Amino acid sequence: MTLRDIMKYIESEYKVINHTPCEICGGDYLTEDIQIALIDDIPYDLCACVCSHCGHEKIFEFSAPFINENGMKKIRNNLN
Repeated sequence: MTLRDIMKYIESEYKVINHTPCEICGGDYLTEDIQIALIDDIPYDLCACVCSHCGHEKIFEFSAPFINENGMKKIRNNLN
């Protein structure tokens, strides 16, 4: 995947978040935190969001095909 492809993929994640109304009040979600995690050895972008109206919290999970094992090692090394 090229950097351009990765940016388009991430942009599509934000489109999903921005077009998903809060299930409590129908308000808009704001992204507070983004993490990459392995779930069953598959990389995911985890986007922790909060409703701008009522404060309801929701975590969006998106597969992250642009992250491979080498990428995860680089991320772990950069966090230390």
